[in-house]
Amino acid sequence: MQRKASGFDDRMSLQEKRTAYSLAGIYMVRMLGLFMILPVFTLYGYELSGNTPFLIGLAIGIYGLTQAILQIPFGMLSDRIGRKPVIYLGLVIFVVGSAIAGMSHSIYGVILGRALQGAGAISSTIMALAADLTRDEHRTKIMGTIGLSIGFAFSIGIIAGPILNEWIGVDGIFWLTALLGLAAIAIAAWMVPNPARSHLHRDTEVVLSSFGEVLRNGELLRLDLGIFTMQFVLTANFVILPVVLARMTGLPSAEQWGVYLPVMLIAFIIMLPFVIIAEKRRKMKSIFVSSIGALVLCELMYLFSDHSLAEIIAVMLIFFTAFNTLEATLPSLVAKFSPPTRKGTAMGVYSTSQFLGIFGGGALGGAAYARWGVDGVFLISAALAAVWLLFASSMRNPRYLTSYVLHIEGVLQEHARSAETALTRIPGVAEATVVPDEGVAYLRVDRSALDEEQLRAFSLAGA
Repeated sequence: MQRKASGFDDRMSLQEKRTAYSLAGIYMVRMLGLFMILPVFTLYGYELSGNTPFLIGLAIGIYGLTQAILQIPFGMLSDRIGRKPVIYLGLVIFVVGSAIAGMSHSIYGVILGRALQGAGAISSTIMALAADLTRDEHRTKIMGTIGLSIGFAFSIGIIAGPILNEWIGVDGIFWLTALLGLAAIAIAAWMVPNPARSHLHRDTEVVLSSFGEVLRNGELLRLDLGIFTMQFVLTANFVILPVVLARMTGLPSAEQWGVYLPVMLIAFIIMLPFVIIAEKRRKMKSIFVSSIGALVLCELMYLFSDHSLAEIIAVMLIFFTAFNTLEATLPSLVAKFSPPTRKGTAMGVYSTSQFLGIFGGGALGGAAYARWGVDGVFLISAALAAVWLLFASSMRNPRYLTSYVLHIEGVLQEHARSAETALTRIPGVAEATVVPDEGVAYLRVDRSALDEEQLRAFSLAGA
């Protein structure tokens, strides 16, 4: 809904398209380097001096810890000094970390490099910049484009990692990751528009005063546990999957891409109808809980299989179908359960839980592998996923509402309550919070029943 003098236009402007694609490009090239390491690092780690299974797992997951610690502070820093300076700073740290990992011949040097990669924590800053550069009514589309780029980066990285490992080695992948970081800096400098001004956006940024309400919300805490568990299981599995494929099925590392490629493509295709059914037919909870159950089943199947190549491929296909389905539905559930003005804070806590899961999966997965071998990792992953399944089963059925930010002008603070009442009388608007200082109303709406003409009239009339 692009506002014009005579009304609204549903098309994004050229600047908004440029913003979406350039910021998605930064996200994608940065995450691509991180994901390419996953399927190849464990076997490489045994070539490094000072290695132990625990330290190898720590090297895989340590970037999640520094990312979790610094992403919210970086976002807040960007409110003070500007978005682009923080993005440049984060990408420089990322490049330095990648170079240190590429030069290192000891596991400790790689751990340091990986920690620095995560310390370039610019995720929240990119989201804030996207909000600065786009109009309120197009923000969901922009965020969706950025989110989609992460999924592409994951799939491409998992497939490309084994191929590049054969050509340039893991140390070469780290150097390639440094080059990708430099490419991201170039994109930020020459392709991302400069915002006229930066200000707080409650639907994309963390608000300190909102933490209490978000952390007391049981439904959001279930989802935070969920993303933590999902990333824990994924990372822990990748601590041992290269070993399982190479040593137990006899598949050389150089040929493992031939497993990942069809598995990732087929899992993506199978996932799509499940996500459509969850949203369009309002079967979100049943699809969501069933996918968690599939994760538990996969870990048990790994545990009790004879580790033949055919069995491992079959289990991987089920695993990544369930994983992709959960990855697509979890953010949607966070949005559905978040109060309109708390969505940014809820997503900040959710993202922090995600990165802590990566760290926990790497470190504890490595420790379990050292103590109990491959079966120990699968058993811990199955147990944690079963706990998640227990909590998710008691989740309320979500209301099928989406976030909607409406630009309004001329509403005084003393008239905010009456404006909220008027907005909730519009068909399809379930909740409304008017923030006069920001000139916006944060809504939760039922898209299938929403009368957008009345919303447009309300916006243009200035309440």
